[in-house]
Amino acid sequence: MNVDTTLPTVYLGLDLAWSPRNSSGFAACVGTPAGAQLVQPPSRLLTNDAIVQTIRTVIGDAPAILAIDAPLVVPNETGRRTAEAELAAAFRRYDAGPHPANRRLLARYGGVRGEALLAALASDGFVYTAAIEAGMSGRFIVEVFPHPATVVLFRLPHILRYKARPGRALAERRRELGRYLSLLRGLSGGDPPLFGSDELWHGIDLDQLSPRSLKAVEDEADALLCAYIALYGHRWGATRCRSYGTLEGGAIFTPDWSASN
Repeated sequence: MNVDTTLPTVYLGLDLAWSPRNSSGFAACVGTPAGAQLVQPPSRLLTNDAIVQTIRTVIGDAPAILAIDAPLVVPNETGRRTAEAELAAAFRRYDAGPHPANRRLLARYGGVRGEALLAALASDGFVYTAAIEAGMSGRFIVEVFPHPATVVLFRLPHILRYKARPGRALAERRRELGRYLSLLRGLSGGDPPLFGSDELWHGIDLDQLSPRSLKAVEDEADALLCAYIALYGHRWGATRCRSYGTLEGGAIFTPDWSASN
């Protein structure tokens, strides 16, 4: 498929649920490495077909970078990928390690959903890459992970504990999610800026939301962050970001303390 590289880049974020039975968060913005405007406010999609069709509608003929929070390439039958081991070691003191991914585990959810998306979007010119390079042109898909990104981008001493975990109180999740939403709204003042983010989630009362509704907001927030990682990577590349793992074995791209800046 021909891509009009004279058009602004579309930065897409997808918080992909491991199973199509659960909704996935999605967000999109359009611009250049110097900054972008939110054009698709965070929402949720269910099936792979719905995700692919939405992406096609949003990007048109433009170049695009799709950042997905989910395992995309999983060659290992058991255990965990090198990417997860390396990322966990680098961000251990921030509690920002990812879940292990292997084919046996993902089979419980219907298989490696990320691989199916890679295949579906190949006809649209998307290429899987281990890392986003500054100013790169074309259509690319990269795997990302929100926790280390929040630590680096927002200079946090540890992850934001908004996810449901054993022993984690609902009140803490609500408080931490509120912090997360506030930080995401502040991306309008980031480098690069994401314009339109400051208008999101105003008037929402997290204390009144059920755990299920909180999860929906989490998915949308993570999708927005994924889109911003795509933009941030396009701006800074290896100067402020790093890829863990390998292209063949699966890689996770993230803003990173260890990159020179």
